Amino acid sequence: MPSKRLLAAALAVAAVAAGTSAAATAAPPPPTTTNAISSSFADTFADPSIIQGRDGYWYAYATSDPLVANGPFGLMHMARTKDFSSWEYLGTVFNDQTKPSWAAPGSFFWAPDIRYFDGKYVMYFTVTDTLANPGSDFAIGVATAPTPTGPWTASDGPVVTPKSDGNGGFYNTIDPALLTAADGKRYMYYGGFYGGISVTELSADGMHAVGEPTQVTIGDRYEGSYVVYRDGYYYLMASSMNCCAGPTTGYSVFAGRSRSPKGPFLDADGVAMTESRVGGTTVITQNGNKWIGPGHHAFLTDAAGQDHIVYHAIDRNQAWLTDPFGINRRPMLIDRIDWIDGWPRTRAGAGPSEGSVPAPVTGSGLGIDATDPAGGLQFAARRPGDALGGPTAAISGGAQTRKSAPGGSIRVEADVRLGSSFSTVLGGHQVVAAVAQGKVTVAAGRRAASAPLPADFDRSQWNKLIVQVSGSTVTARVNDAGLGDVYAEAQVVVPGLKLAAAPVRWLGSAEVDNLTVRPVAPPVRRMAAVPRTGKLLAGDDFDGPLGADWSWVRKDDKAVVADGKLSWPLENADLVGSGNNAGLLFHNTPAGDSWIAETKLHLDTGSGDVRNYQQAGMIAYLNDSDFARLGNVAIWKTRQIEYGRELVARASDGATSYGGAAIGRSAPTQWMRLAYHQNAAGEHVYQAGTSVDGKHWTWGAAWVLSAPAKLGLFAHGEFTGANPAPVATFDYLRFYESK
Repeated sequence: MPSKRLLAAALAVAAVAAGTSAAATAAPPPPTTTNAISSSFADTFADPSIIQGRDGYWYAYATSDPLVANGPFGLMHMARTKDFSSWEYLGTVFNDQTKPSWAAPGSFFWAPDIRYFDGKYVMYFTVTDTLANPGSDFAIGVATAPTPTGPWTASDGPVVTPKSDGNGGFYNTIDPALLTAADGKRYMYYGGFYGGISVTELSADGMHAVGEPTQVTIGDRYEGSYVVYRDGYYYLMASSMNCCAGPTTGYSVFAGRSRSPKGPFLDADGVAMTESRVGGTTVITQNGNKWIGPGHHAFLTDAAGQDHIVYHAIDRNQAWLTDPFGINRRPMLIDRIDWIDGWPRTRAGAGPSEGSVPAPVTGSGLGIDATDPAGGLQFAARRPGDALGGPTAAISGGAQTRKSAPGGSIRVEADVRLGSSFSTVLGGHQVVAAVAQGKVTVAAGRRAASAPLPADFDRSQWNKLIVQVSGSTVTARVNDAGLGDVYAEAQVVVPGLKLAAAPVRWLGSAEVDNLTVRPVAPPVRRMAAVPRTGKLLAGDDFDGPLGADWSWVRKDDKAVVADGKLSWPLENADLVGSGNNAGLLFHNTPAGDSWIAETKLHLDTGSGDVRNYQQAGMIAYLNDSDFARLGNVAIWKTRQIEYGRELVARASDGATSYGGAAIGRSAPTQWMRLAYHQNAAGEHVYQAGTSVDGKHWTWGAAWVLSAPAKLGLFAHGEFTGANPAPVATFDYLRFYESK
């Protein structure tokens, strides 16, 4: 069988290499980085995407905005780094002469998505207005370049054309994200809050949509999609709520997964992202530090196999690039992604980092210069390469590292142009990963697995080859750009596998560039701590009339306590902006600097129809223009848990800003919590949690208030539909010790 032949070949190479030193050189500690990582060259760098070029630099791209206050309005931006600690700004993707000829004058260019395949860099982006239908008929454009910095040549038409809504307008054909899938096809994900996210197959060259699109999210919830393949699943991640409400921005990223690139995508609770009571497992949300609205992201995997999320967020203390209600200041951030129980979580669920953290691991260990790899290898010839990649290593027959790789988990990654057969050998002869005979094969001990490459896979082009041993799991993957795509992946699990220290060896033929060998980053398996309830401190189970602990703002006489419940018909009223006519019912809060408030709410707002904006829930309230409101709410055809925030954003005239974050899943019976604590700056933080069974809690966004707030209940809407109004029923409001 193929695995035995590969092992025999590996033993032969081992005999040649018998004199190689077993001493391993410890990799230097990675540099640190501090958010926002774009601060050295820009105040705003929104909707970032990122790719590693063959020159070893990481290139980042951003949407069209001025980089700084009163700066020129650049037509998408470019920057690069070697270590994620220092950055170099590289200019704009387009200028007025090179931008797409089919874009209408004044069109914006948003949300670049960068890829590499077929020997060129390919950038997809949003065109907000085309000459075909002037007036915001969104479309997806594409441009190609020989290098990550250009020159960029735009296509003569859109990849995905505008889609009419049938009423004289157009759906949000925005925010493209490409995926190369294991079936050999390329897929484009696109869309936004008006129309939902869809996926369409592209032509083999990635220049045109083919076939009919498939809608993969409900139409009123998500935008900014990004898809990665991991362990047999395609993970669709997308941003929700508002990107750009200044200091009240509640953007967050949620995920679903599927065995198919076309879905259906289900969250960790098995809820589809197309459902009215919408699903989505939290990838990142704000945590109460200065960063709010984290979203519109991309993924990267570093040389140690650690995934990272690159995204924009807003410093709530510096929310605007210029004046309030102007351009939002959305710099680029980066944080670690941990895969816990099969789901991507930012810093194990802790959310955006504010202080210094380890930067992504770049470059190689074992004395290898990643961009001139021949010098770190034996039996490999140095080739001049090209202007983009620099010198490469040519392997013909066999080669190995001059130094031994350490024992245990290891990751070997390279850009490769493959011959007819090419194998990577680890641990002396314990693991062999081969690309041969139209498939990728891994063999470890007596176990082997293989996966077919696409029939049209082009070995002559540069592709990524990754071989990784992480604990007992051995994986070999071939993809185009290392961004979560997959041409083929083979994986075996070998219980008790302990990889020995030995040189990394290669058999067969290939040209190799950007070679890295690194120990695998230790995986994080447990979620970060969340608030937990202790002893009961105070509250009311509504088993009698409201007592002295309760008080009203704008009393609603229709709210009645009876049969152990507070029944409150939704008022046709609101609390946002100038419409401050909704009743609010407050309970005294416990003494101390931390506690958790909890209620159980029954509110049936139906499913799938428009009932804007029926809602009820909990509120932390300073005044009518300064509050945080956690509600089970109907938003167009969705039913969501919204944690909204209003505050005065412009002191000169008292103008308010409102935005919200989404948390968990809505249900007719809902448990809600607000956990209060003071942070190190003495600010007052209220974090929201929800549950659909009262036992399993999803903790989400936190909002910061300037003073201790009143805590209470609300039931209102400013709504349409469902006449008479639904009745919100609260079983209790309790306050617990926070552990």
